[in-house]
Amino acid sequence: MKTLKKTPDGCPRIVFAATQSGSGKTTLTLGVMLALRKMGLRVQPFKAGPDYLDPMQHSAVCARISRNLDSWLIQPGAILELFTRNAKGADISVIEGVMGLYDGFRDTEYGSTAHLAKILGAPVILVLNAASFSRSAAAIVLGCKEFDKKVNLSGVILNNIGSPNHYHFTKSAIEKKTRIPVLGFLPKDAGIRLPERHLGLVPAGEKKLDTGLYAKLRVLVEKNIDLRRIIKISKQAPGLAAVNLSFPGLTGESIQLDSRFRGNDKILNSTDAIQVTIAIARDKAFNFYYQDNLDILEALGARLVEFSPLKDKSLPQGIDGMYIGGGYPELFAERLAKNISLRQETHQRAEEGLPIYAECGGLMYLVKRLVNFKKKSFPMSGIFKCSAIMARKLQALGYIDIEVVKNNILSRAGDKIRAHTFHWSYLDALPKGIEFAYKVTKHKDKIFYDGLIYKNVLASYAHLHFASNLNLVRNFIRNCKSYHESR
Repeated sequence: MKTLKKTPDGCPRIVFAATQSGSGKTTLTLGVMLALRKMGLRVQPFKAGPDYLDPMQHSAVCARISRNLDSWLIQPGAILELFTRNAKGADISVIEGVMGLYDGFRDTEYGSTAHLAKILGAPVILVLNAASFSRSAAAIVLGCKEFDKKVNLSGVILNNIGSPNHYHFTKSAIEKKTRIPVLGFLPKDAGIRLPERHLGLVPAGEKKLDTGLYAKLRVLVEKNIDLRRIIKISKQAPGLAAVNLSFPGLTGESIQLDSRFRGNDKILNSTDAIQVTIAIARDKAFNFYYQDNLDILEALGARLVEFSPLKDKSLPQGIDGMYIGGGYPELFAERLAKNISLRQETHQRAEEGLPIYAECGGLMYLVKRLVNFKKKSFPMSGIFKCSAIMARKLQALGYIDIEVVKNNILSRAGDKIRAHTFHWSYLDALPKGIEFAYKVTKHKDKIFYDGLIYKNVLASYAHLHFASNLNLVRNFIRNCKSYHESR
């Protein structure tokens, strides 16, 4: 990997990583964000990997929209562009890692926190759950340090510390054996529990923030963690080369950085812009969107108008397409079902050829019936004559490779797409002859089909990041334009 060139105005940035999931990384990251904001700093949050829920919490506490950066889904050049554009105007960027520091796609570094940190040239602070050991913590930190010396492991924060002696002995062992500074701790049984459900954290926008909980977390961080040293470490990150592109166009150089990706062969220019209006389903039932996906749609010529499948009795006027993201339709199935007029209009617009793209929860809204965890069945839009049934266990989680086998509103047969999937529901009673857009490979022994097609509707369990392939967006917008011109 090329060494990043130093510039006088490099973006201060820090990555919070962990040895494993469940170490307290999200809690600690939120606490640091809160404390930095209390100091008067403008904090730009980012999340490693394809998570939707942690970024909602980031956005709520930072008052700046959190962005996802994923080195398996997105090319390094695009990651740098997305990062530098969104870090502008911030005093510090805080990036929350994913899983364990080195956990990536299968046995590779792609998609890992470590890989992202190297792309960004960002110092890493390791969050370590020290609940059950002291001196052994030094061995774990030393292993993380030596595993990949290109990762700039610059500090450690200990979680679940039981006493002053516990902290002293653990800190002393780590610093003696690794020469990496321990920057503080969070105490055991601090009473900080972020609300969760089956997909992870409860979305920040679904209920009012527990200001008391967040205030308590901030005070714990201010009391026990060396924030000024974290700021100093963030400023030691090398400057990033200036990115002066027309977002979200990718240069030929950035494409060449990673030959694994296909599809970004046509570069955006101002003549590509096509004005269409796309309705975005957004409420408590549907809120899983990468903000950069929406920004890319707008940059390529779409005007976005939001609507609520829970509340609105009709779709926005004059729309040329629709995008329904993921979320929790299973928790709001009764309310969605009662909004008969919107369900019927959605079905009717699909029959008329309106381009509709739906992901995961959006797919569940477009089927005939949704069966929730309590086995209660509710009618949905009925575009696809099958049911979405909530299972008792997780049905799919992780990265997937997609081979497009049938032309659709986003892609063409033969295209290759990288995506992520995470769902508890499954489709039942699929009619004979139903058309699939995608052949999906999870691993060599697990191949299945996804991406239901009906007229100009594409609905899939796959979550896409549009920065991975701008042609997905171009195709969608052009189909919306064709629909507009046909009316």
